[in-house]
Amino acid sequence: MSNQDIPSPIDLRNLSDAREWERTAQARPGRNAVFQSFVSELMALAYKPLSVLELGSGPGFLAVHLLNALPDLRLALLDFSPAMHFLARSRLAEKSSRIRFIERDFKDPGWSKSIDMFDAVITNQAVHELRHKQHATTLHRQVRSVLKADAPYLVCDHYFGEDGLSNASLYMTIDEQAQALLCAGFTSVKKVIQAGSLVMHRAS
Repeated sequence: MSNQDIPSPIDLRNLSDAREWERTAQARPGRNAVFQSFVSELMALAYKPLSVLELGSGPGFLAVHLLNALPDLRLALLDFSPAMHFLARSRLAEKSSRIRFIERDFKDPGWSKSIDMFDAVITNQAVHELRHKQHATTLHRQVRSVLKADAPYLVCDHYFGEDGLSNASLYMTIDEQAQALLCAGFTSVKKVIQAGSLVMHRAS
């Protein structure tokens, strides 16, 4: 297994590539179950309004699902791609008063500076966009700096292994995903759902 970062086959900053990703993403197995698990986990929090940061928010698929289900939710959507934010703004136009867009790259060591503290941080199908699993613990450690005390971090991504995906440099096993969160300083890590090639952990 190489320690070299894996180049992305597409450029998500390019609007045509972003539109193609948008066109195919919703058909992927397990996404509906995962989206509902995000809703259930956030519903369990008592904060009103509920302030949540989504990392790698893409074209807003998860955001619109959460905003429809959780009327007290306020979302900050962080993505490195202006093209993805363009698509998300169109999809979420009717929810614009509850959304803040942040254009930053979570591979940048300073991405978490000057950002509010949140009641939860969530991410779906984005951790592998670090382009190598060796960077995951650093990202998770940075997330801790923007979480309020005892706030949850909900992390969902593809996993490597049986029934999962096959690139062992890009994707972690389910156990590796949990271990990366523990190594980042989270003391409680629990698997929430496994669906399709996706697994979600809750860390706090």
